[in-house]
Amino acid sequence: MKKYRVGILGATGMVGQRFIQLLENHPQFEVTAVAASDRSQGKDDMTHYGFAVPSRADVDAIAERGRREGRLFWEPQEFPPPTGYLCAVKDPSGYIIEFSFGQPLGQNR
Repeated sequence: MKKYRVGILGATGMVGQRFIQLLENHPQFEVTAVAASDRSQGKDDMTHYGFAVPSRADVDAIAERGRREGRLFWEPQEFPPPTGYLCAVKDPSGYIIEFSFGQPLGQNR
């Protein structure tokens, strides 16, 4: 079955958050981008979305891409359980998106 790549606009609002939840493990859709208004997150606001990835290598690959694009927010690092190995990037609107391996999120529990 073909998976359609989708982006979610207004990802920091209630409806955007619900869309992310509904599409997280959907068999036909893959969330590839989320965006929100620049007004959605202040500089001291550490609210963020977290997504589980299948491996540490995926965390490293996302971090490398974020570094190349000037969007890396947290370097990859290991934390004690339940946090695991993670990095974070800022999306084009400046919202923080965390990618983790070994954290009890989604299907990678």
